Amino acid sequence: MTALPIVATEAQNVAAYIPTNIISITDGQIYLSPDLFQKGVLPAVDVGKSVSRVGGKAQLPVYRSVAGNLRLSYSQFEELEKFARFSTRLDEQTRKTLERGRRVREVLKQDQYNPFTVSEQIAVLLSVTEGVFDDLPVEKIEETELTIRSAITKQLPRISEKIHTGNKLCDEDKKAIVDAARAVTPEEKS
Repeated sequence: MTALPIVATEAQNVAAYIPTNIISITDGQIYLSPDLFQKGVLPAVDVGKSVSRVGGKAQLPVYRSVAGNLRLSYSQFEELEKFARFSTRLDEQTRKTLERGRRVREVLKQDQYNPFTVSEQIAVLLSVTEGVFDDLPVEKIEETELTIRSAITKQLPRISEKIHTGNKLCDEDKKAIVDAARAVTPEEKS
C-alpha cells in the first residue's frame, strides 16, 4: 500500500501534533519551504527538514559517491549564511564557504519541464563539489551548467553510459568529468 499524506504546517512548524504523527508513520518527508520559494529556489525542498529512511538504498551508488556530503555541507552553508548577515568582516575561509554555497544553491535550481539525465546530474554535482564554479559569477552558472550537461553527453559517452547503467565511477572517470567541465567553463572571476 502506498500513501502520500500532504500536510500544511502553521508558521513552518513541523513539530506540531499532526506533522509529527505523519512523520512517524511514513518512510520520510519532503519539506517544501516558502522561504526558498520566495528566493526563487525551485524545487523549494528544504534539505535540512527533509528526510528519507530508504533514499540511500533506492538511489544509484554513483549519487552517494559524488554527492556524499553535499547535503551536510549545504545545510551548514545555510546556517552560516544566516549568521553572516550580522557580520561585516568575514575571514577568507568563511567567505569561500559562502561563495561555494551560493553556487550550490544555484546549481540545485531546476527549471520546470527541464529534467536532467542521471549523467548530467552527476556531472553538474561533481563540478560544483570540485570547485569548477567557484570563480564564476553566479549569474553565469545556469549557462555554464547547460554547457557542462552537453559536454558530458557528447565528449564522454562511455562514462555517461557507465553512469546510466548504475556503476560506480572510479577516480579516473571523476577526473575526466571535472576536466571536461573545466574545459568548457569560461575563465571569469566573480
